[in-house]
Amino acid sequence: MQKYKVSSSFKNFQDSIFNIKTIFSNNTNSIHQARNILKVITINNTEVVVKAFRIPNAINQFAYAYIRKSKAYKSYFNAIKLTELRIQTPEPIGFIEFYRNGFFKESFFLSKYFKYEITMANVRDDNLDDKKEILEAFTKYTYNLHKNGVWHIDYSGGNILINRKNNQYEFSIVDINRMEFKTISEYDGLENFNKLWLNEEDLTNIAKKYAQLASLDQEKAISTILEHDMKLKKHVLRRRKIKAFFKGE
Repeated sequence: MQKYKVSSSFKNFQDSIFNIKTIFSNNTNSIHQARNILKVITINNTEVVVKAFRIPNAINQFAYAYIRKSKAYKSYFNAIKLTELRIQTPEPIGFIEFYRNGFFKESFFLSKYFKYEITMANVRDDNLDDKKEILEAFTKYTYNLHKNGVWHIDYSGGNILINRKNNQYEFSIVDINRMEFKTISEYDGLENFNKLWLNEEDLTNIAKKYAQLASLDQEKAISTILEHDMKLKKHVLRRRKIKAFFKGE
């Protein structure tokens, strides 16, 4: 059994989506390979990013079949919602889920390939001449997300794509299956920067700009953003130490 959705703008992709397992396995152009695999594949003369989600464990195979929406489903419909809000994300084409014996198995999400120059990870790690300007534009962009009630749970460096255009910066967000649409009040939005792993100076500058945009107390904004950053870093480092201990490292 299959469940799928194809955007009305890409009706000619329906047959390809039905055959996506074969198309995906025959293509070797991987751009990311970890828990999930992403490949850029030319379909109907269009460059398409196909994301194959890892088959979940037995409990989640049941849950995705009968209780919760799958990651592929959420990726597609979150992209639709972002597009309605005029927030840039790669244009969604469709998704498909495969079932066997009533249990959820493979799933795929397809979107148009978005050509980008750098990511926020480059802004963090590379010594860019326009880093200050990018961070200021990025803060404005993030504040706009929050004003529109968009909370990207995986708001990390590699999931924020950037293009430079006429001394302006264009941002696009990916990996959007984990996203909430809700009211984001006052200082709460500052927590959304903690997965970027920026240094204290960059976070301070972001907090100052965000405070200006949101009419917040600047010193409280700075202490809030640094507190969230340190809390996450301590949590991640503690988990790494625990894993290393059990591995005998």
